[in-house]
Order: sequence, then C-alpha cells, then structure tokens
Amino acid sequence: MARIDLNSDLGEGFGIWQLGDDDAMLEIVTSANIACGFHAGEPAGLFRVCKLAAERGVRIGAQVGYRDLPGFGRRFMDIAAEDLLADVVYQIGALQAIAQACGSTVSYVKPHGALYNTIVTHCEQAAAVAEAVRMVDATLPVLGMTGSVFFEEATKLGLRTVAEAFADRAYRPDGQLVSRREPSAVLDDVTAIAQRALMMVTTGEVAAVDGTKVRISAESICVHGDSPGAVTIAAAVRDRLQTSGVEIRAFC
Repeated sequence: MARIDLNSDLGEGFGIWQLGDDDAMLEIVTSANIACGFHAGEPAGLFRVCKLAAERGVRIGAQVGYRDLPGFGRRFMDIAAEDLLADVVYQIGALQAIAQACGSTVSYVKPHGALYNTIVTHCEQAAAVAEAVRMVDATLPVLGMTGSVFFEEATKLGLRTVAEAFADRAYRPDGQLVSRREPSAVLDDVTAIAQRALMMVTTGEVAAVDGTKVRISAESICVHGDSPGAVTIAAAVRDRLQTSGVEIRAFC
C-alpha cells in the first residue's frame, strides 16, 4: 500500500492578526511546520499551536526562515553564512522549548519561503542551514526538495532528507516551483489539486506549467495553510488519497 505524510505551514499568525485556520488543519495533516517567530508567529500563538498538535498526535516541525516579518520570509536575503547558521539554531531551539513545554518535541526541520527556494541552488546558505540542524540535533530529518544542494549538504553531514512535493503549487519544467510573483504559482481548483496529489503519490509525476511531465519523489505532500480555501483543499486531498487506498501517516 502506498503511504504519504501530509504537512502544512501553521502558527503563522501574529498577535491579533490570524492567518489560516490552524485548528481545522490540525485535524487533517499529520505533520505541522510551525513558524518560529522570524518570518511569522509569536510565542503565545506558537505555544497554542504546539499544544493542539501535541494533543492530536501531529508531528511538530520547526519552520525556519529568514528574519523578515514584513516580507513574511518570502524575500531573498543576502545573509552571511555564519549569521544564517545562528538564526536557524536560534529558531529550532525556541520552538523546541515550546514544544517540550506542551508535551511534544520538534521532530524535523523545514525551511520556509524564500529560504526554502534559495537553498535549492545556493550552496553557501544550504550548507549553513544543514550545519545548523546538525549542531542542534543530528537526528532531526530535514524536509525539502529532491535534487537541491540543500539535500546534498545535509547528506554530507549524515542528516536524513525527506523529499517533499506541493499539491497546490505550480511546477516549472525543471522541477522547481513557479515563483509566487507569477499569477499561476498557487493553484485553487480543489478537485484538480486532490487529483494532482494522488498522481504524485501513485505515479511519481506532476504536470509542469507547460504541460510536460516532471518526475516527483515525495515522502510528504504540502498543502499550504494560508491559501484561500486551505482547509477545504487539504480535506479534499486527504479524502482523495484515502479513498484511493493511500495510507496517510507521518514520515517520522
């Protein structure tokens, strides 16, 4: 039987500004990439989301990003490797403390936004993120994109790499994600997204924006928690996978 993990970016509200429906998403996903305060999130909100995740048996991942609250971590930052390493160590440590206080733990690390996309090809930043994870806990898996230099650097350090695919994002023919600056980057057709996720799991392929087939290797599928209709989309993806005989289970 095929099996897959479902993950989503959560805990991204800030004070009175709420983003997405974390409560509802935690009833659907098996892994929660929880913000660590640098691109989004604040302590009280993160504590609440970690507590809910712990109660529901959802794995907690440290969603680390650039220190960029105004840009939501979606802008490239030309940051020195030693500064990025320290920032990532800090973020993992902060979320680990909150997760432990809530009766759980940080089970993996996933870079966010511009950092995620940058370390697909940026060797220096990829190495800094990988080394930061190793320094905190070398047993933590890292979630990312197959073929990225981040995975190459993580493998060199003995870290477990977990390949991820995106049900609701458009792909370029080279296998990378279409920039969010493009109007076609984020998908919104619920039925098509659910079918797309199923094809990723069962065939290992996804259609790129030009119609070509891109090979996909994934242990986890991401459904973004901040997209319009995110809960409906995530529920449809889970239902489509389960009714087709795919087991939904956390990767760690």
